[in-house]
Amino acid sequence: MSDNPTVYLNGQYLPLDQAKISVLDRGFLFGDGIYEVIPAYAGRLFRLPEHIDRLEASLKSIRLNSPHSREQWAGILEPLLEPGQDQYIYLQITRGVAPKRDHAFPEHIEPTVFAMCSPIVPLSGRDSGVKAITLDDTRWALCHIKAITLLANILLRQNAVDQGCTEAILVKDGYVTEGAASNIFAVLDGILVTPPKGEEILPGITRDVILELARTNDIPYSEDIISLEALKTADEIWLTSSTREIIPVVELDSEPVSDGKPGPVWQKMHQLYQEFKKAQS
Repeated sequence: MSDNPTVYLNGQYLPLDQAKISVLDRGFLFGDGIYEVIPAYAGRLFRLPEHIDRLEASLKSIRLNSPHSREQWAGILEPLLEPGQDQYIYLQITRGVAPKRDHAFPEHIEPTVFAMCSPIVPLSGRDSGVKAITLDDTRWALCHIKAITLLANILLRQNAVDQGCTEAILVKDGYVTEGAASNIFAVLDGILVTPPKGEEILPGITRDVILELARTNDIPYSEDIISLEALKTADEIWLTSSTREIIPVVELDSEPVSDGKPGPVWQKMHQLYQEFKKAQS
């Protein structure tokens, strides 16, 4: 991939090093915006309607009208893709450039729309499993909005990295919410469990695909709360996201998860997910 790829900014396709925004853009000043990450396998966008659903829900939550119709988004994003490649689109929309810095919403400004494409790089060690730690969920109360204000997530994730872990699994009032940059699943007494959707978690597209695959392949599953106590005795723990897919956690808080190896339910779901991807390409 080029070191200076073509990106999209406010109706123009131009080299990345020529893409500029004003310092008065509210995304820069306040983090006033939302984003979406959309994978593409073999050059085809994966689950685009569902990603646009989530994009529109985030925009509605911050009281910002979508700058484009559902039909227009594909036409905007597809030219950024390279044929036959596994990549992902990063799409960001901010409230736009205001005449002055003021917390209140400005009137009569146009949203800033930016999109770029990057290769999907498989996580090193995915097949052998990763380490994670649990941390208190110190984020704001509206985690279902895919907001660009990610400082709390960044600090939590860096805490994990500093301790030699791939991810921080977040806990609020004794119950697991999600990872700093992922959704979470656990196999508890033979049942695949993930926390239900709500304002405390981001509604992941990969999460939804996994539940669909579980339902159609007779894997017992449940959308239910997971206590920290239950997580620590889980047979399997997974982390999921659009770019990293399904990652088995084999060590939690310096203790092995079960026998310290990716479990049989993950093995089956990983295979099902790869087959599902190919069928969509």
